[in-house]
Amino acid sequence: MIGNIVARRYARALFALGQKQGDKELKAYGEDMTKIVSALEGAPELLRIFKNPIFNADEKKGILKQLLAKLKPGQVVGNFCYLLADKGRLDCLPEIQVYYSKLLDESQGIVRGEIVTAIKLADNMKQEIVGKLEKQSGRKVVLDYEVEPEILGGIKLKVGDKVLDASIRAQLQILKENIKRGE
Repeated sequence: MIGNIVARRYARALFALGQKQGDKELKAYGEDMTKIVSALEGAPELLRIFKNPIFNADEKKGILKQLLAKLKPGQVVGNFCYLLADKGRLDCLPEIQVYYSKLLDESQGIVRGEIVTAIKLADNMKQEIVGKLEKQSGRKVVLDYEVEPEILGGIKLKVGDKVLDASIRAQLQILKENIKRGE
């Protein structure tokens, strides 16, 4: 919980700085943060080092310097990472990136969601679903598609904070509960 609050504060600070610089920089900061976090997820031992209190800030900065030299982010994001190292908050980078992405999506009017189906959807069906969701919400919708044969049929849709479970599996579960209650 505390890490989440800290991550939000740092993400908001970087976002506010990006807003002052303009939309181009705002997006560039997000891309740079995504690159850094992707590298950390690809090498989880680095994140463990950043979380480990045995390593001091200078040692962590040395590792960070090598990482940033390979990734070549913008100067502002690089300095931001060094600030996190000084404050002992490098372990919050993944959470900061997630919240920064949410802020960026909100500023651009984008809603992200996820759709789960039992079979792979055709591209025209995907476009039709996105089109209807954009029409309903009045915002740009970006969906991640996932296939789970376990849902048997139908769809599970999550957009923003709204969830629709119209899967056959869910319907069978409701029917089962009703039979148990004697309805």
